[in-house]
Amino acid sequence: MADKFEGMAETLASPAASAFDVTPNDVADLPTTTRGITVVVGGAVTADFLQNGTNITVYCLAGIVYPYRLTRVYAAGTDATGIVGLY
Repeated sequence: MADKFEGMAETLASPAASAFDVTPNDVADLPTTTRGITVVVGGAVTADFLQNGTNITVYCLAGIVYPYRLTRVYAAGTDATGIVGLY
């Protein structure tokens, strides 16, 4: 399939081009910093943000893309499920 945007620079305002399933973990960072997240079942997500945000709890509704730059999602304090990291 042709990609009409192949030669364009990717920025934080660009749509996500990749995704991965997030398994909350209290000791391990995510494999890459996210540009956003979405959840299948809404609830609390406790996470470290890229800058100045450690162990912060945010509440997410299902099906919405949140533009959060996260480095870790904690198991403790997270009850949202089906978390997908976008980058």
